[in-house]
Amino acid sequence: MRPAPLPCRMRLGPVRSAPSVHPSFLLFYALLSAALLPSSSPQPPTTQLHAGGAINIFSRYGYLSISIRVVPRNDSEPWVFREPMVDVFRDTPPALPIKKPPQKDRSLVFDGDFHMEFCDDVRQLMQAYFRDFSIERLSEPWRAFAGSWGRAAIARHLGLNATFVGGQHCYVLVRVARRRTIANLAIPGLGVYTPETVDGPVLTEPVAKEIESVHPGNAASVDKFVRSFGSHYVSSYVTGNSLYQVFVYTPSIYSKIKERLRTRGVAELTRAELASFFSPWYAEHTGKIQVASGNSTVAAWAEEKLRISFYFFSFASLLRLHGDARLLRRLDALLGDEALLQLQLKSLAPAFHNPTTRKWFEEVLDNRLRLWEANM
Repeated sequence: MRPAPLPCRMRLGPVRSAPSVHPSFLLFYALLSAALLPSSSPQPPTTQLHAGGAINIFSRYGYLSISIRVVPRNDSEPWVFREPMVDVFRDTPPALPIKKPPQKDRSLVFDGDFHMEFCDDVRQLMQAYFRDFSIERLSEPWRAFAGSWGRAAIARHLGLNATFVGGQHCYVLVRVARRRTIANLAIPGLGVYTPETVDGPVLTEPVAKEIESVHPGNAASVDKFVRSFGSHYVSSYVTGNSLYQVFVYTPSIYSKIKERLRTRGVAELTRAELASFFSPWYAEHTGKIQVASGNSTVAAWAEEKLRISFYFFSFASLLRLHGDARLLRRLDALLGDEALLQLQLKSLAPAFHNPTTRKWFEEVLDNRLRLWEANM
């Protein structure tokens, strides 16, 4: 499947253009869940996020943000990942903390990412927020996490007034992310096939046994495997924390700012120009600064320390961080390892060493994914 167009993204540099898409939120049909509801697994599942662990995205398609920390949630205990996982491959590597460069090589006071994305509509805004979350064979991965969100939920999670969700509005998403832990799956033979049956990655015993029960032409056998062991495995992920904020504009003002930043770049703008573009002077609505993990201490710090006074306006803005070494240094320490920033899920097809069985698994999986994606 070809991926849907993405918003324009600026990482303190040139803006990348993308075609416009129109927001479309279809009804969720519970009937589609009948074939792929979760069931008991032959081996105990775990909720500890790790590379190589498998999940069944159909068990909570459209609602994954409930069990995977990608937006603020109202709970007191810290957690990042609560989705049940099953070990499919043996000898998977552990996650590693991201190493800081040597002090003499560190020219930045903030070890992270600061960027903004221009979104023509709500659909592009959702794509922008979840752009670092990919699910193999799914053209719009964000729907698996947030396809169930209505207008009120989108507003709450993105820090907006619901009045400004949809309609004739355009958006700019500004985000500052601090990465803490990274994991990548590196198993010899994973995803490498020849025309003949080959030895692929070493599987756990329950998985190897269940694969023998999957028969080409029998969709029910694939559904049973998915219910027991999952549809996708974690290929890589990054955890940490981030601050993000959404600014809402009329189409005409949005086009003006987008073109100005595309041609000149942030570096060529004065601090006053930047402050004015991302202020109530131009914006219809200035969204609330959100913390991905929901950490109230960080949220309170941002509300107090990132305030900007522009003429008779006073508001909190992430643009206050731009070029301020003191604030960035403090934020670098505040953003801990509390949320998921990136996630790559790949199909469990590599578990099937027989090419005919593997092809049948992919065919059934594609069919299920199309149904869910079209009706969410």
